[in-house]
Amino acid sequence: MSPAEVQRLLQALSQAQGQAVLATLIRVRGSAYRREGAKMLVLPDATTVCSLSGGCLEPDVAQRALEVLRTGEPLRVAYDLEEDTVWGLGLGCGGSVEVYLEPLSDPLLKAFLEGLEEESPSLLATVLSGGKGRLLYREGRWEGRVEPEALEAQVRAHGEALLQAQTPRAWLLEVAGAEVFLDPHAPPLELVLFGGGHDAIPLAELARRYGLKVTVVDPRSAYVHEGNFPGCRLVLAHPEGLPEGLLGPRSYAVIMNHHLERDRKTLAYALRSQAPYIGVLGPRERFAKLKDALEAEGFRFGPEAMARIHNPVGLDLGAEGPEEVALSILGEVLAVSRGYEGGFLRARPGKVHK
Repeated sequence: MSPAEVQRLLQALSQAQGQAVLATLIRVRGSAYRREGAKMLVLPDATTVCSLSGGCLEPDVAQRALEVLRTGEPLRVAYDLEEDTVWGLGLGCGGSVEVYLEPLSDPLLKAFLEGLEEESPSLLATVLSGGKGRLLYREGRWEGRVEPEALEAQVRAHGEALLQAQTPRAWLLEVAGAEVFLDPHAPPLELVLFGGGHDAIPLAELARRYGLKVTVVDPRSAYVHEGNFPGCRLVLAHPEGLPEGLLGPRSYAVIMNHHLERDRKTLAYALRSQAPYIGVLGPRERFAKLKDALEAEGFRFGPEAMARIHNPVGLDLGAEGPEEVALSILGEVLAVSRGYEGGFLRARPGKVHK
């Protein structure tokens, strides 16, 4: 789920007071609109929050959810989307999917959903066949129980390995004759903007709209204030006074000071951090000056460092103006964070999703 979807889901959960059914996409074969881990909340009046598809699944899932709400028993449903006509709707989407519907009665499920707002990673493992039980990983430890014991050991090992990924993806684990759905949660990415000029405002706004945390760093209080950047963390600091730990392994930095000296010092700071992405606004010739100056100071721009640096920053959209440039930059950030190149989908061989 995207960070924005998580926010909508949590808001609806707080209002539902437990009287709802959670539908989760647990398996996808072939082509489908969403991937494993997509979630939809169904309320007692059959209204839905978030989605599992482009619209072809939701009506039937909502009706089945009402039955789950009545019985209190989970339900696993398979949908074949390769048919020319699906439930009389004429929506032949291709592929097949499985959906798991359950009431909000399990304490581990409740704890997992409530923890989607937290900054620490978590994972919910649900045995669907070949065993029984459920495990929740949060705050560095496991809760719950899975039987048999040998299966639990394998689930823990696979779950902990999955959480090591930069952007962990949900998937249906088949191991030891059992099916276990691994549903990981990673805290939202952080976009750190070095420079609070007029072009940073739409970028911060767009990033927050899509659920990213945003930090804006600038030494000028006239630029960096709540009026320009509502809901963002604001850091008033010169590059030489930046606090340690400002950039971490989930920080995506964009250097846009529009000041060559501040950009040079900021780039040096970013290169010493764990940030996997360092975007540098401006043309190649300007970046070459920054690079030459830092190399003269002893910095080495090896393959690993250059792989992190993105200049010119953003996707090739022919962007004009701050709003379009913001779209270009955020598109590149999302592509890089998910391991995609960001090119035309029509030029991508095979499936849309990896």
